[in-house]
Amino acid sequence: MEDTTLIQTTISFVKEKLKDAEGGHDWFHIERVYKNSLLIAKEEKCDLLVVQLGALLHDIADSKFHDGDERIGPETARAFLSANHVDEGTIDHVVQIIQNISFKGGNFEKKFDSIELQIVQDADRLDAIGAIGVARTFNYGGFKNRPIYNPDIQPVLNMSKDAYKNSTAPTLNHFYEKLLLLKDKMNTSTGKKLAQQRHEFMESFLSQFYAEWNGEK
Repeated sequence: MEDTTLIQTTISFVKEKLKDAEGGHDWFHIERVYKNSLLIAKEEKCDLLVVQLGALLHDIADSKFHDGDERIGPETARAFLSANHVDEGTIDHVVQIIQNISFKGGNFEKKFDSIELQIVQDADRLDAIGAIGVARTFNYGGFKNRPIYNPDIQPVLNMSKDAYKNSTAPTLNHFYEKLLLLKDKMNTSTGKKLAQQRHEFMESFLSQFYAEWNGEK
């Protein structure tokens, strides 16, 4: 199968799989990560097909929505790619991207690395910060019926992977437990530049949020 046809087939597959997904992890999230990946890839020497497939399939079955099972995403991606006769080297690389892309509390040690993973990871992290990141964070907090903010519940930094996955903290805590940390975890020069802009937006948002919460503005 030609690369262009494979990408279009993959897009159709992902759209169908995620048609009922939560708003922060739906097809439009995938599409934004895909576009960000292409933007970053322009400045890097990489296997563009691996980047494209990794971006499109990175959240095909997010463990958050499958009882924490981290095997479903990689297995779903592998089965799809195998059915479409993608070579084993490319399949293995894409699966490694899916297995190693997540934040997981910031203490997750990657067992694999490549420029393709770095590109997709940066693209995914960019979608978690800035204006889109703010929107996604509160959308997910509402989806989980969490309070917006509780000044009596402080953020917990340097959580273990399990503590991060099982957290039920107010939504605003997530800014300190993940979002504000991502700027310094970017891999590529393009990712770092874009992350700085989005980070500054979040800092401005938080300043306004607290002023309104405290009746100062």
